[in-house]
Amino acid sequence: MTARMEQRFADVAAEGRPVLVTYFMGGDPDFDTSLAIMKALPKAGADVIELGVPFSDPMADGPAIQLAGQRALRGGQTLAKTFEIARRFRAEDQRTPIVLMGYYNPIYIYGVERFLDDALDAGVDGLIVVDLPPEMDDELCIPALKKDINFVRLATPTTDDRRLPKVLENTSGFVYYVSMNGITGSALPDPAPIAGAVARIKSHTKLPVCVGFGVKTADHARVIGASADGVVVGTAIVNQIASSLTEEGRATEATVPGVEALVRGLSAGVRAARAAAAE
Repeated sequence: MTARMEQRFADVAAEGRPVLVTYFMGGDPDFDTSLAIMKALPKAGADVIELGVPFSDPMADGPAIQLAGQRALRGGQTLAKTFEIARRFRAEDQRTPIVLMGYYNPIYIYGVERFLDDALDAGVDGLIVVDLPPEMDDELCIPALKKDINFVRLATPTTDDRRLPKVLENTSGFVYYVSMNGITGSALPDPAPIAGAVARIKSHTKLPVCVGFGVKTADHARVIGASADGVVVGTAIVNQIASSLTEEGRATEATVPGVEALVRGLSAGVRAARAAAAE
């Protein structure tokens, strides 16, 4: 629902800080553990949750998220089971926005109308589908908007002022600024150009701008959050999960607490961002 997303960004802005957006892969390393991780994220300080849909050929994802997707698929995770994770989370949490992030192939196979209806039923608020450019908005973006589901678009350092209006045309919820050219999990770039990029995007839209790709630590979150409306963290969380697993890839007693500790630190970073910027 667009209202839940708008409310969350408004509430956090009123606190004078950026939003913390956290990504994890649905079904990694198994259904029950990933559900427990999702339930733990808001308590640890996450404001918006990106729920990854595993796919066998993720073109924008780095090795860590590719491996997470493979673990999930080996464990039997499907799009339907990913909806079920969202549904069980939503039964206990009516306020935290959920954004499904993935690729179009599983959605196309599932059927667009069925996908959107099931997304609504599961309490999903938005979609990020990284391989659908604006020229293909009729495929999924427009139908999603008609059902009051946000369609979050990605902008990159190569999205110039001629291309940006087209990218933003049907974007809703927030704009996801990819802070570098490359795949997820790359090194954090120089934060100085990021502030300028955020300002340039905001000159074209009233939507919040969230920055991701490369944010790994509380200090990264603090620096990026000084200029952005939100900070997106994914690979660091996925790596934390992976580091807690057994050699066979099974969850341990450290899996969920490790994610909680990491996200608490990231949350502290975003809460210190504007204070640091004012110094």
